[in-house]
Amino acid sequence: MTTDDQHIEELETQATAEDELRRKAITRLRKRADFRTHVFIYVLVNSLLVVVWAVTGAPFFWPIFPILGWGVGLAANAWDVYRPDPVTEERVQREMGRLRP
Repeated sequence: MTTDDQHIEELETQATAEDELRRKAITRLRKRADFRTHVFIYVLVNSLLVVVWAVTGAPFFWPIFPILGWGVGLAANAWDVYRPDPVTEERVQREMGRLRP
């Protein structure tokens, strides 16, 4: 392989790594935007349910069920978006080492 071929291969590798990084960044930004939308709808809908409860004068606070149930889903979504330890190549290699007999 000539020096020019090696240089071209290095540039292609850098471009591929840069493209992958860009793809990951876009995915992360989309997840965060989707999460903000999810929180907004959660607050809006559950606020409406609390208003309905207050207007009807029901003695039991029944909106607690959708608030808690949906809240579990919202917490799972938050964990997916903001978890502190994404999967890295180092972690993959370490796990592969554990799986080897």
